[in-house]
Amino acid sequence: MPTAQKPATPKLTVLFLGLFLASLPIFAADPPADRQAAEPPLSWIDPDTGHRVIRLTREPGSDSFYFNENAFTPDGKWMAYTTPKGISVLNLATLEAKPLVTGRTHTIVVARRTPNLYYTQTSDNPQFSSLWRVNLETDEKVKLADLPRRAGISAINADETLGGGTFIEGEASVGGAYDGTKASGRMSDTNLGEPANKGEMMARRLAAKLPMTLFTIDLRTGKIKPLIEHSTDWLNHLQFSPTDPTLLLYCHEGAWQLVDRIWTIRTDGTQNQLIHQRIMDMEIAGHEWWGADGNTVFYQLHFPRGGRVSFIASYNVVTHERVWLQYGPDASSIHDNSSPDAKLYCGDGDDSAPWIFLLRPVFVHDRNTLGTNLIKGGYLEPEKLVNMSKQNYRLEPNPCFTPDQKYIVFRSNMFGPDYAFAVEVAKASSAK
Repeated sequence: MPTAQKPATPKLTVLFLGLFLASLPIFAADPPADRQAAEPPLSWIDPDTGHRVIRLTREPGSDSFYFNENAFTPDGKWMAYTTPKGISVLNLATLEAKPLVTGRTHTIVVARRTPNLYYTQTSDNPQFSSLWRVNLETDEKVKLADLPRRAGISAINADETLGGGTFIEGEASVGGAYDGTKASGRMSDTNLGEPANKGEMMARRLAAKLPMTLFTIDLRTGKIKPLIEHSTDWLNHLQFSPTDPTLLLYCHEGAWQLVDRIWTIRTDGTQNQLIHQRIMDMEIAGHEWWGADGNTVFYQLHFPRGGRVSFIASYNVVTHERVWLQYGPDASSIHDNSSPDAKLYCGDGDDSAPWIFLLRPVFVHDRNTLGTNLIKGGYLEPEKLVNMSKQNYRLEPNPCFTPDQKYIVFRSNMFGPDYAFAVEVAKASSAK
């Protein structure tokens, strides 16, 4: 199992909720009958799991970040999130929030080494946007560059010298879907997230074969450097390594059985390589993310689609070690994620398994197996943390661990509007 470098102890770690929670009343876990009428509780112990859940945000329609996008400052003090009005930041020690940016914005990522949040702001013409940086502590905003027509930035590298993005070339269009005109960090104005016809939309976009450019942008000069040009594959989900500023992870988007999805490329355009090669009909792999060590790519792997035997798989780009950890359909999730030390995993469930899960790996002991460069194996023991039976899964919960690994943050519409929540990994003392 690849192990991550242990992160530095935060100066103000997310013990966030220690003293604060002591002052909160405990509510029943069941949402009120009229989900739209009552404000959700600030804290409750889930009666089905014994774990405490905390509502982090106060604004209806507020969301935590996508599962593979860092939202926390390096010291663990602040967490950025989106609202219907723009972008806000939460002090995790006090749970006090402040607005940062208003208008049509799209969040990118909080930097790994500084308290900077990167985002794009859309002009009156939705095909044009600009790249910005805001300091979560001082609120100072700096405009970095105007972007090419229909361009989107979705990654910032580890030393904050480059951004990574894509744009569709020429006049090609596919009904406005994923062509650079999506201006808001909010997935939807209806609090439901993904479109009801997401599969149809993705099939239409993939089949359109629209020419794309994948590029980097110099954050000091605004200079654009193409890495891949005129690709008719749908290039998406760019993620820089958290530690290596020259290594970019991206995907060929679409129904997973129709694409070789997971790729890495160097910022000089070299070493464009496929991370996972399928070996079975209808095998699918995707929803990839970087481990905190910056060397390990994690992803979901299913044999075959619909079957299915499922794994959280990983590949270390330095050692080339592969690990597959199996889990059953009772622990299936739309997204999984890893803890900063890579010793635990979490999942956000789905319509068939509506729970927030904690997943503990158990490795199969190798007794000198014949062969070389073999995949290391094991399985995951799931623990249910939050009952999500009232979640409309068109809004994907997108779980992530806090920097101190004591909580899992997720977004939910279980009470009607979206809010960001956190569940404590350890059981509440009153539930033990």
